[in-house]
Amino acid sequence: MSGSHQGLAMTLFLVFVAVALAIATWAGRERQGSPEEFYAGGRLFSPLENGFAIAGDYMSAASFLGISGLIALYGYDGMLYSVGFLVAWLVVLFLVAELVRNCGRFTLADVLVARLRERPVRIAAGISSITVSVLYLVAQMVGAGSLVALLLGGTGERARGWTVIAVGALMVVYVTLGGMRATTWIQIVKAVLLMGGTIALTVLVLLRFHGDVSALLTTAADRSGHGRDFLAPGLKYGHDLTSRLDFISLGLALVLGTAGLPHILARFYTVPTARAARRSVVWAIALIGGFYLMTIVLGFGAAAVLGSDAVRAASPAGNTAVPLLALDLGGGAGSTGGTILFAVVAAVAFATILAVVAGVTLASSASVAHDLHATLSRRGSAGRRARAGHAPRGEVTVARVAAAGTGVVAIGLGLLAQNLNVAFLVGLAFAVAASANLPVLLYSLFWQRFTTRGAVWSVYGGLIPAVLLVVVSPVVSGSPDAIFPGLDFRLFPLENPGLVSVPLGFLAGWLGTVTSPEPADGAGYAEAEVRSLTGAGAA
Repeated sequence: MSGSHQGLAMTLFLVFVAVALAIATWAGRERQGSPEEFYAGGRLFSPLENGFAIAGDYMSAASFLGISGLIALYGYDGMLYSVGFLVAWLVVLFLVAELVRNCGRFTLADVLVARLRERPVRIAAGISSITVSVLYLVAQMVGAGSLVALLLGGTGERARGWTVIAVGALMVVYVTLGGMRATTWIQIVKAVLLMGGTIALTVLVLLRFHGDVSALLTTAADRSGHGRDFLAPGLKYGHDLTSRLDFISLGLALVLGTAGLPHILARFYTVPTARAARRSVVWAIALIGGFYLMTIVLGFGAAAVLGSDAVRAASPAGNTAVPLLALDLGGGAGSTGGTILFAVVAAVAFATILAVVAGVTLASSASVAHDLHATLSRRGSAGRRARAGHAPRGEVTVARVAAAGTGVVAIGLGLLAQNLNVAFLVGLAFAVAASANLPVLLYSLFWQRFTTRGAVWSVYGGLIPAVLLVVVSPVVSGSPDAIFPGLDFRLFPLENPGLVSVPLGFLAGWLGTVTSPEPADGAGYAEAEVRSLTGAGAA
C-alpha cells in the first residue's frame, strides 16, 4: 500500500486505541478499590450488555482471522473450528452458567472451595487458570503481529515483534486502569464493530457471486489447487490415522474447552443473578452463532476471490486471509475503496485482539491475586473466610501487578510462536482448559463423593499431561511450521493433546477420590447443591 493509504489505516487503528483508553480512563474514575468492582464490575451489567460482552470476549482473533484462514487453505476441514466453537456453548448453557454464577464470586476456584478444602484447591485451580490464560493470550499476540505487519506493508519479524510488545503494553494499561468495568465496555464496543464488519464483508462476498452459494463453493474449489477435495473432509485431517485422531482430539478440545475458560467463567459474575447469567448466554449464542456462520462464507470467499496460494503466500498459516479479502472486495490494491475497506477490517480485527487480551489478562490476574496470593498469604480458617466473602484490600493492587507480569510472559511466548495459526493456538488453550478445568468443575458440581484429593489430582492430572504432550508434539519441534523447526524432540504424534489429556483429567479426579483417606463432605455438598440450584447465599 502507498504511504497515504498506510496513514489512513494507522489513523483508524489509533482512533480505536484512543477510544479504548478513554473507556478505561472513564471506568477507572469509578470506585475500583474493592475486588468486587475490579473483578466483576460491581455485578451491575444487564443480560443484554453481558451477552454482547461475552460474544466480544469469545469472538477472538482466532475466530476472525484464524478460522477464515484455515477454511481458505483447507476448505471443509477448516470448518471444524467454526462448528466446535459454537457447539461448545451448549455445554456452557445447560451445565455451567447458572450453577457457576450461584456458587462462585470471581474465579473457578471459588466454585470448588464451596465444598472442598481451600488451600490446595485454590493453588491447583489458580495455576491451571493462569496456564490456560497465557496460552490464549499467545494466540492473540500472534494475530496482532501478523495483522499490523501486513498493514504496514511488510511481514518482517521486527515489525511483528514490536506489534506484539505494543499489544501487550496496551492490554496491561486497559486492565490496570479500568478493571472489569472498562474491559466489559471495550468488549461490547468491539462486538458491535466486529459483527458490523463481518456482516458487511459477508454481503460483499455474496454479491460478488450474485448470491449463488454454489458458484462461490465451486470457484473456491477450483482456485484452491485441490479441486473437489477442497469441499470434502480429509484434506487436513483425513490422509492417515494420525490426522484422523488429531481431528477427534481437536473436536473434543473445542467442544469441552469453552466451559473451562477462566475469562468466560468470569463473565458470569458480572450480572446480579443466575437467571441473568443464563439470559446472557442466550444472547451470546445468538451473536456467536451468526458470526461463525459468516466466517464460513469469508473463508470460502477468500479461497474463491484470492486463491489459496495467494492466502498462503501472504501468511503460511492463513492469518491474513480476511484483510486481503477486504482489500480485493473494495477494489484491489492501490484503490481508495480497497484500502479503506482493508483498513476498516484491520482496525476491527485489532479491536478484537485488544478486547480479548484485556478480558483474558483480567482473568489471569484474578487467579494470581485472588487464588494464589490471597491463599498463600492467609493462615487459619481460610476456607471459612472465603465462603464468607472476605478478601484483603491489597488484593486489587496485587492483581494490577499480576496483569503486568502476565503481559510480559505472553509477549515472550508470542514472539516465539509467530508462525503458527491463531485458531490452532487457541485450540491448544481449549485442550488445556478441557483437560484441567472442566473435569474438576463438573465433578464438584455433580458428584457427591468428590473430595479435595480428587480435585487436586483432577487438575494436575489433566494440566500436566496436556502441557507435556504439547511440548513433545510436532507443534514445538520436528516440523517446518514448528516453534523450533531446527530441532526434533517429538514423542507424541498428535498436534492437539485433547484426546489423551481430557480423559486423563477425568480419570485422575475419579482415582483421587476413590483412594482418598478423607470422607466426602456430604453436608458441604448439600449446601453447595442448594446454593447452585437456588442462588441462596450467592454473592
